[in-house]
Amino acid sequence: MERRGIKFGVYIPEDIAMELEDIMKSMGIDNKSKVIQEALRVFVLENKWYFTKSVAGSIAILYNHDVDEVDEKLTDIQHEYIDIIKASMHVHLDEKKCMLLIAVKGESSKIKELIGKLHTIRGVLLIRHVLLSLED
Repeated sequence: MERRGIKFGVYIPEDIAMELEDIMKSMGIDNKSKVIQEALRVFVLENKWYFTKSVAGSIAILYNHDVDEVDEKLTDIQHEYIDIIKASMHVHLDEKKCMLLIAVKGESSKIKELIGKLHTIRGVLLIRHVLLSLED
């Protein structure tokens, strides 16, 4: 049995729609449906890990290293999760900002816990993660 698509309407704010048009035009893309389908596939892939047990990926942390003890706290948390952290890299971005990149592999519950603890550290400005399910 062939699977068929479902057609539905989506509200997109004007500023996003205009940016989408500009980017599509500069990339030579003329099919909005394909772009939206690809964006939805990425969304599903990036968020499927929440519902699976085994995941791998990266966590990027942007932080102000001038805040008292932020580096020490980030290091301490990494030591707490040494079983799921496979590698990390520290990048100096400017006089005040640094980025910490952490590669992880393990149980999703433990990775969620790690991300939660990272969010509690004073001086952390932004956390972005790309985590993918290792299960089919």
